[in-house]
Amino acid sequence: MRVVLDTDVLVAALRSDHGASRQLLLAALDRRFVMLVSVPLMLEYEAVLTRAEHLAAVGVTLPDVHAILDALAAVLEPVRLLFLWRPMLKDPGDEMVLETAINGGADRLVTFNLRHLGEAARGLGIRAITPGEAWREFKEGT
Repeated sequence: MRVVLDTDVLVAALRSDHGASRQLLLAALDRRFVMLVSVPLMLEYEAVLTRAEHLAAVGVTLPDVHAILDALAAVLEPVRLLFLWRPMLKDPGDEMVLETAINGGADRLVTFNLRHLGEAARGLGIRAITPGEAWREFKEGT
């Protein structure tokens, strides 16, 4: 399965030891599915995960977050954005997530933001689902 994880999923993965988001992050690191990331999306991961409020809430340091991002960079499949599909969404910040999914041939776009990303993804043949749904599908082997 080829998957794009929205930034909100990575934030949740760091903030909760027991949620589906953490399980998806661990599965990506174990290469149990193909995680797709473009350069703009990876830069957003870094910018958001290194915010002071996230570091404080999780109790990690900047080097800890960089180590996680480095580990992800070692296992993910880079996506080159050959075509930009803008504007399709109300929030311009979500465009890079959708473009990564389209250009990477994603099967799933995992996000908590189904309201903004769901319909556009469906219209392009990509299933947008929550981390809980994705983790259930993954465990069931779908």
